Amino acid sequence: MAMLSANWITEKHIDFEYKKYLLLGYLQRVNENFTESKLYPSLSELMSHYRNVTSIRENKRSLFDSFPERLSGADLSKFNMIYEKLVNDDQVMNEIESIIEFSIPQFEKYISEGKAMYDFIESKLNIAPVGIIPLHADEGYMLLKFSPTGDTLVYEYHITIFENPDERFRGISTQYLCSYTSSINNTFENIKQDLIRYHHKLPNPATYVIESELKLPLEETLLPLAKRTLVKFVATHSA
Repeated sequence: MAMLSANWITEKHIDFEYKKYLLLGYLQRVNENFTESKLYPSLSELMSHYRNVTSIRENKRSLFDSFPERLSGADLSKFNMIYEKLVNDDQVMNEIESIIEFSIPQFEKYISEGKAMYDFIESKLNIAPVGIIPLHADEGYMLLKFSPTGDTLVYEYHITIFENPDERFRGISTQYLCSYTSSINNTFENIKQDLIRYHHKLPNPATYVIESELKLPLEETLLPLAKRTLVKFVATHSA
């Protein structure tokens, strides 16, 4: 999918019709992804663009002050150099304001659609621990199963806690290990025992299974939502 630059409003031609063309082309591709149930990276990009454009709306004066200047004269009596903007204040800021006022509701519309899809898909994910979960559950295995007849994908996961003066949040990294075909012998408990037998790095691993009731794109939807679901579940159930 064609990317929309983080600086799409101010780079190249600052022209409403041109920027409208760029934005609508980008949103058309976002819509195509949503139609195919591909949430990422489109949803996170939309939210980033929305934050950027609302920030520009709130700081238009600072934006104009950042435009380049050229020396236009000097006041020798006061030892001052006189500069002028290389762009016209009214013209440029009016164009930017038009772009902003058009783009914000567009971003809000697609973010709303993306969030609704996210909530629906999340409601179709079921998570449960496999066996006894150790006290330390910030690393272990995530078993991801597409459907009742699909394969089970195995990921090693590691949750890291980040802190700053204002908040505390968790991030997760995963590494794909292997997959197990669906069979009477490949129960989730047997898969966990198999992992313990052949992967000695985690002798007593926390293991969770996440099952999807829907058939979804793995990289663009299922895996990102499964990771977020696992982080929330561990955070809720940890001591």
